[in-house]
Amino acid sequence: MSQSLRAFVLAATLGLPLWSATSWVGTRPEPWDNPLFWSVAYPISLLASLGLGILFPDRPWRWAAVLIFAQLPIVLLSGSDLSLLPLGLVGLAGLTVPAAFVATIGAGGRRWIAR
Repeated sequence: MSQSLRAFVLAATLGLPLWSATSWVGTRPEPWDNPLFWSVAYPISLLASLGLGILFPDRPWRWAAVLIFAQLPIVLLSGSDLSLLPLGLVGLAGLTVPAAFVATIGAGGRRWIAR
């Protein structure tokens, strides 16, 4: 299995349960509507993005995007109203920016230490 495929599988394996649990604990099917999203779930996703960047430093923004966009299948499978899906995609893209930044910092830290 290639490094990229391993990173993709790990990011999805971290993201899907995180967002499923966030959705399940809340009263709304969208993880981002749960009050615990900003205080617990999103910070965990940022830490996971950092770890993914450290473990897989080649274009680490991809693993952060996979982890954040793992919310999409949760929303689709929960049967929520899809009328706001385009707005949701824009929101997920916005949430990916800090996660990608943190993953890039992790990758840079790994490269810096390896020198």
